Amino acid sequence: MTSNQAKPVQLSYDNTEFLASEAARPLRILAEYLEPLNRFRQAGIRDTIVFFGSARLTADGPMGRYYHEAQALARMITQWSKSLPSNAHRYVICSGGGRGIMEAANRGASEAGGKTIGLNVSLPHEQHANPYVTRELGFEFHYFFMRKLWFAHLARGLVAFPGGFGTLDELAEILTLAQTHKLEQRIPVVLYGSDYWNEIINFKALLRHGMISAEDLDLFQFADTPEAALQLLRARLEPVAHDETPSFAHSHTA
Repeated sequence: MTSNQAKPVQLSYDNTEFLASEAARPLRILAEYLEPLNRFRQAGIRDTIVFFGSARLTADGPMGRYYHEAQALARMITQWSKSLPSNAHRYVICSGGGRGIMEAANRGASEAGGKTIGLNVSLPHEQHANPYVTRELGFEFHYFFMRKLWFAHLARGLVAFPGGFGTLDELAEILTLAQTHKLEQRIPVVLYGSDYWNEIINFKALLRHGMISAEDLDLFQFADTPEAALQLLRARLEPVAHDETPSFAHSHTA
């Protein structure tokens, strides 16, 4: 290049230094909405059944029954969803993409021959994607709130297995959206493991102290077997005639 030749102009969309900067954070946030949206459309995903639960809960640990029951429930849901008359993929199992209950859910769906979604989040030490997520439906999020948006956006049902802070946070988010009528349609929420949940959260105390209303206790139901959980979900999930994808759980303010 001679001295009088101009240097190549840096294209804004190809400027990796800028895209990684604080100024470009809105673009990165938007990318975590648009890129998953594009992949869901390409894969023909219409709606999901979301599984929450601890990454620390292992198949051979002291609470291992929950791993196996999450695996069985995900397998049963997938087998049922595949029998529905639809050109789209209905009620696809969606988890946080990590280990524990998340792995069990993706594993059960995979065993039934269905597609299965993993919404993983980048963490320094704890979270790693499990091998049962469908390859083209494995996502890696930087922003927790964008990951939570995608949990809610396509959800038509939720099953919350025993878990810690993350599970409590995610469950509270969905229950708050339902309580405040921010979603067009209320989704069935199943708390799996009644003994665990009634020990961890004193729902009756919340009502007694006036922190929730009596009708808020109807926002969720308990189940203690995969068969009971599937029955609760199927009772509220009516197949939709058309196959437009994806089927967003729109906010009333949208």
